[in-house]
Amino acid sequence: MDPKDSLFGKLRRIWPASFMLERVELIAEVWRRAAAVQPPPAPAVIALAAVVAAALVLPRLVWPYTRMLVTITHEGSHGVAALLTGRRLQGIRLHSDTSGLTVSSGRPSGPGMVIMLLAGYLGPALVGLGAVALLIAGHSLGLLWLFVILLALLLLQIRNFYGFVVVVGFAVVLILVSWYLPAPMQSGLAYVLTWTLLLAAPKPVVELIRQRRQQRAPQSDADQLARLTRVPARLWAGGFLIVNCAGLVLGAALLLPALAELGQTVAGQLAAA
Repeated sequence: MDPKDSLFGKLRRIWPASFMLERVELIAEVWRRAAAVQPPPAPAVIALAAVVAAALVLPRLVWPYTRMLVTITHEGSHGVAALLTGRRLQGIRLHSDTSGLTVSSGRPSGPGMVIMLLAGYLGPALVGLGAVALLIAGHSLGLLWLFVILLALLLLQIRNFYGFVVVVGFAVVLILVSWYLPAPMQSGLAYVLTWTLLLAAPKPVVELIRQRRQQRAPQSDADQLARLTRVPARLWAGGFLIVNCAGLVLGAALLLPALAELGQTVAGQLAAA
C-alpha cells in the first residue's frame, strides 16, 4: 500500500504537521495555566465576591438568570450519578423557565435510582464545596477550566436547542475569561462562582417546599424518592434543605479566615484613626 493512501497519510494531508503542533502547544498551555498555583486574593476581594454572589442570588429580578446556573449543576449532578451507578444516560434538557430534565434508563427502583434522584438538589452545594477546596489550594484558574471541561461533557448529553445555546454560552464566557483576563479578575470570578453555588443551593429547595404545599410538584425528586423509599416527600425536601444549608455554612467557614483577616485590618485602621 502506498504510504500516502494510509490513514496516517490522509490525516497528514488534512491536518499538516504545523497545525497539529499548534493544537498540542495550545493544549499544553491550557494545562500549564490550569495546573499553576495562584496566590490567594486579598481578603477584600473574597468579601466583594460574596457580596456580588448575594446580589446575584437574593434579588427576585436577578434570580431567574442565576437559577439557570443552579439548574445546570442540578441536572449535571443527576447525569453523573446515573453514570456512576451504572444507569444509561439518555439525555439532558434545559428549559427557558429554568427547569430541567435528565432522562436515564435502567432499573426503575433500587439504590441506583435513589442515588440519581438524591444527586440533583445536593449537587450545587457539593460542587460548591469542591470549588472551595480548589480555591484554598490556590487553583482558582484551574477551577474555571474544570468548569469548562464539565460544560463540554454536559454538552454531549444536551438534547434541546435552548439547552445547547445556554451551555455553549456559559462555556464561551468562561473560556474568554480564563484566556484573556488578568489573573486577579480570573480569581475574582472563580470566587464569585463558588459563593454563588453555595448561596444559591438552598433556594431551589425552598421553592420546592413551597410548590409541594401548593400541590404543584407531584413529580419532583422528593416525591419520586418518597414513592421509592416510602419516606415522606416532606422529609426528603427537609433533608435537602438541611444538607444545602450545612454546605453553605461549611463553605463559608472555610473561606471566613480571609474575611476575618479583613475585619481585623479594618478594625486596626479605625483604631489608629
